Amino acid sequence: MTGDHPKLVDGSASAPSDKRSDAPPIESRVAAGGALVIAVVTLVVLIAFTARNLPYVLASVLAGTLGISALWIAATNRRYRWWAAGSALLLVSAAVTSLVAVGRGAVAIAAVIVGIAASSALGALALRWEIRHALARRWHDVQPARHGVVLMNPRSGGGKVAKLHLADEARRRGIEPVLLDDGDDLRALAEAAVARGADALGMAGGDGSQAMVAAVAAAHGLPFVCVPAGTRNHLALDLGIDRDKPVRALDAFGRARETTIDLAEVNGEVFVNNVSLGLYARIVASDHYREAKRRTVAEMLPDLVGLHAEPFGLTVTGPDGAIADAQLIQVSNNPYTLSSATGFGSRPRLDAGALGVATLTINRTSDVSRLVALEAAGHPERYAGWRQWTATDLEVRGSPLLAAAMDGEAHTWKPPLCFAIRPGALRVRIAAGERGASPAFLHAPVRVSSLAGLARVMLGRQSGIMANQTVHDI
Repeated sequence: MTGDHPKLVDGSASAPSDKRSDAPPIESRVAAGGALVIAVVTLVVLIAFTARNLPYVLASVLAGTLGISALWIAATNRRYRWWAAGSALLLVSAAVTSLVAVGRGAVAIAAVIVGIAASSALGALALRWEIRHALARRWHDVQPARHGVVLMNPRSGGGKVAKLHLADEARRRGIEPVLLDDGDDLRALAEAAVARGADALGMAGGDGSQAMVAAVAAAHGLPFVCVPAGTRNHLALDLGIDRDKPVRALDAFGRARETTIDLAEVNGEVFVNNVSLGLYARIVASDHYREAKRRTVAEMLPDLVGLHAEPFGLTVTGPDGAIADAQLIQVSNNPYTLSSATGFGSRPRLDAGALGVATLTINRTSDVSRLVALEAAGHPERYAGWRQWTATDLEVRGSPLLAAAMDGEAHTWKPPLCFAIRPGALRVRIAAGERGASPAFLHAPVRVSSLAGLARVMLGRQSGIMANQTVHDI
């Protein structure tokens, strides 16, 4: 089950492996039993309410489906945008009203929401011990760096480097800060730091800069420190670093924890998160995207995926053969979890030794409502135009020049684009007080296997839920 987990790591040293217990403690077994009982009761309430009020429930589902289709028309068709938006609002309102208008409908809905929340919270508590063990296997303690160097991009994240006085904070910790000026070559600055005797390299900036410095650290076998001073900081998110506390991330140069992660590359260039081709790449390439992201998306979407949109001309070979004319191809450094709302956009692990590949093809407006419904159910893979798989290498073919967004930065390459994974290529350090796990790791999607796993915990065995999420022992 899912839920908001409390902070799992308090900064103390990880427990030695020989002191771990393979059996869940009694409090975890009780919590697992409670989660299962509440889940069953909630399911019974939902089935009973649906059976007694089937016409109203079906009307709500139909109105909601039509509302989603209308929203898609509003986003992709300029001519009917406002009419479609108004229709969507009315349809969604009708969907909600249809359920609430039923006798005690609001009470039933509230009971189901409370039941799901309570079951999720107890499920999270039941699995807390297993998560702790997984994280203890992931990270090991290391001594302070003797000569740490952190490169800083003053323009990233709206000027976080200056606002948070990161250079001064680095000096106070005995770390050498190197600020990037206009026209500077970031890779050359990182190489110069290595030449001066740096035994740990860090980067305070966006994910594109993180990838460049991480590549240098990997080439020299040095540990890397990610300081989340960019806008989105997706690498920090998946490393389990608190993105709201860039100053604390500098403590990774002191007594810290370390692990190894994979790096990915496309045509010889390293990336730490993902490369997107097609829809997102075209939008990111716009000159107006940085200043007005939402407005740019709204203005470009009709021309990119509307009825008269030109195909992107992308071709990639999947497990079942060639996939042509996808609106989106995303290749990532390890697979993203895309089947749950809480884990969307993050990766449960960064050391699986595989590229994550996802493609999306939308041909009709009706496809959108089906995709959204399947996403809500946690099974987007059942959508006919959705493909997701893993690979150790990949080739993408297309037009003479392919626009791509690599770690959020616009790039252009001549095809083919050749992707590869570099297993265990980078040593990474994080501060002792960081969580050390991504949302996708901590919030596993709810499936039947989740309930079966909780049942195993209740009976005194390991859940098995974390088996596919944990990393190899260090």
